[in-house]
Amino acid sequence: MLENLKEEVLRANLDLVRHGLVIFTWGNVSAIDRASGRVVIKPSGVEYDTLKAEEMTVVDLDGNIVEGSLRPSSDTPTHLALYRAFEGIGGVVHTHSTYATAWAQAGLEIPPLGTTHADYFHHAVPCTADMTRAQIGGDYETETGRVIVERFRRLDPLHTPGVLVKNHGPFAWGRNVHEAVYHATVLEEVAKMAFVTKLLNPTAGISPSLVEKHFRRKHGPEAYYGQH
Repeated sequence: MLENLKEEVLRANLDLVRHGLVIFTWGNVSAIDRASGRVVIKPSGVEYDTLKAEEMTVVDLDGNIVEGSLRPSSDTPTHLALYRAFEGIGGVVHTHSTYATAWAQAGLEIPPLGTTHADYFHHAVPCTADMTRAQIGGDYETETGRVIVERFRRLDPLHTPGVLVKNHGPFAWGRNVHEAVYHATVLEEVAKMAFVTKLLNPTAGISPSLVEKHFRRKHGPEAYYGQH
């Protein structure tokens, strides 16, 4: 099963390039096999155009390498913190995509301004709090995961499948690795749309009832969008 998961993680990482979400090595994708508690993740600093499935690194939920000769992504502890906290997710994506990162650098959540946002995110895409000096100087990547988890203390991570880490960039997730990439792509697009909308009209907004209508069309027991 992990060999298949390695192939899926490879394709998902290459999809980041295909969707224009990363340049150079500015991103990573992981997926978890919940039955074994093993996580497959991109190796650190390896260029996308040379990446191979057999080069994927396998770690356990404590971060111990159980398979692979290459070091895992430096963001691995953040991914692991999300898998431990959000039991319903199966894949995690981190990028430095332009518009989502700009909102993160501004320290601003992405507000729901239209139905495109509401189709995928039930609320604003949240931005985390500033990290303390102790968090930055300590186990930084693990602490990054902790500030994300803390931000979601009152949010459903499956209804808001993404976050902006302040001054850093976006993380997104999904029930599987391909859905995680899909949400990362949508997150970048709604970030771009919101940026342009606020330039055109700084007071733009959307009614909560319209947000609820569009979200429930695709999610929950009364969803009717698409084929069943």
